[in-house]
Amino acid sequence: MRKIFYISDGTAITAEILGHAVLSQFDMEFEKITIPFVENMQKAQDAVVKINQSIFEQQAPLVFHSIIDADIRATIEASEGICYDFLKTFVAPLEKELGMKARPKPHRTHGMRNETYNARIDAINYSLDNDDGISLKRLHKSDLILVGVSRCGKTPSSLYLAMQFGISTANYPFIHEDMDNLKLPDELKKNKHKIFGLTIDAHRLHEIRTQRLANSQYASLRQCRYEINEVEMLYRREGIPFLDTTKQSVEEISAKIIDICQIKRQMF
Repeated sequence: MRKIFYISDGTAITAEILGHAVLSQFDMEFEKITIPFVENMQKAQDAVVKINQSIFEQQAPLVFHSIIDADIRATIEASEGICYDFLKTFVAPLEKELGMKARPKPHRTHGMRNETYNARIDAINYSLDNDDGISLKRLHKSDLILVGVSRCGKTPSSLYLAMQFGISTANYPFIHEDMDNLKLPDELKKNKHKIFGLTIDAHRLHEIRTQRLANSQYASLRQCRYEINEVEMLYRREGIPFLDTTKQSVEEISAKIIDICQIKRQMF
């Protein structure tokens, strides 16, 4: 199976969407590998190592990239992969490289007849049904469980992961009443391998909560600091990977979670 690399100095979502749009015209299967946040030479060199190591039976991998920095771009293009920059025309070269003519078909990329479409809808419904700890009975059916204090970004991240990538994501909040003896509920413990934690700067959390409930203990800076400290200690104690969402968009948060957890990204 021919390997495909999507490489970007950002989330790689654009690279995936455009690359998928082109490859959907070819009636064959590919193994897809996404490498986001290639923002410096070290990460570029690490990506090149992965590309060069992926050559199979003398077939070089295809590399779709959207790199702005000229030096990083040159490093990627010096790999042994067959590179395609989105600024160039690439359908014709792909036809030559793959040994087959493209067969354009309307709605093949995002159409409802795509076999993964129902899986995407199911993921969205699951994430809605399992938002904010509504239910802990179907966690075994989740792909991912996000945890964290109230207003740290769990719900938007869960829904984005479901809508963009078809990842069934539950989320569970640690609230004020949990803090005196903070621990994982039994149902979460059973699915600990799926748990990923979110955290946030206390000042930013204070601002967000103040917009929702000003002049309350819930929104006070002291309470925010206390909850974040307790939750981060829990993450470290339980060995739960976690991410600071303070200065990151939901797109960046989602892409980094997928990258850290090595969850397969679906495209629609």
